[in-house]
Amino acid sequence: MAVDVEESSENLYHERQHFQFCLLHCLNNLLQGENCFTRDELDSIADGLPTAITGSSVPNPLSLIFKPHRNTVTGNYDANVLISALNARGREAVWFDRRKGVEDLLSEVAGYGDRLLGMIVNFSTKKWLGMWQGRHWVAIRKLQGMWYNLDSDNAAPICFVNGENGLGDYLSWVISSEGVVIFVLNSSDIPSDVNS
Repeated sequence: MAVDVEESSENLYHERQHFQFCLLHCLNNLLQGENCFTRDELDSIADGLPTAITGSSVPNPLSLIFKPHRNTVTGNYDANVLISALNARGREAVWFDRRKGVEDLLSEVAGYGDRLLGMIVNFSTKKWLGMWQGRHWVAIRKLQGMWYNLDSDNAAPICFVNGENGLGDYLSWVISSEGVVIFVLNSSDIPSDVNS
């Protein structure tokens, strides 16, 4: 993926990747503050979500590690935890229909105006020479008048130096890789400059 970006970390909060806690890092990077969410809080949200009824009464020893909405050891929270966490902070998650294309996506970004806090993207990733495949959560936010990729896998926030064009190139890559884009909106009673 060739995107015109430059690294910048001026006064921006940026958590780095730890195990599979990319959703935790993504939320804190989006809200721009350490401990806007904690592991304990996301665990509590995950454990409080309804679980599917499997119909089996036989205990599964793996269920101690692989909970329905998270992995107890490494994190790896699902989208249900994301939505519930955002709702707990008065934010709304709106999924973009990737069949529309990047032009429509950028039009929706503009249409949300001040209600748009930022975006969260999720895409497939391969690590350790392709031996491990999973999905990764990344926060995208406009800060100091510029769009930033706040990916916890990066050493620092990355600024899209071409503004909307650079952002569009990145989001086009996400969509073409069968990733998802989620708009994160402030409630109408939360100003757009409030971080947590």
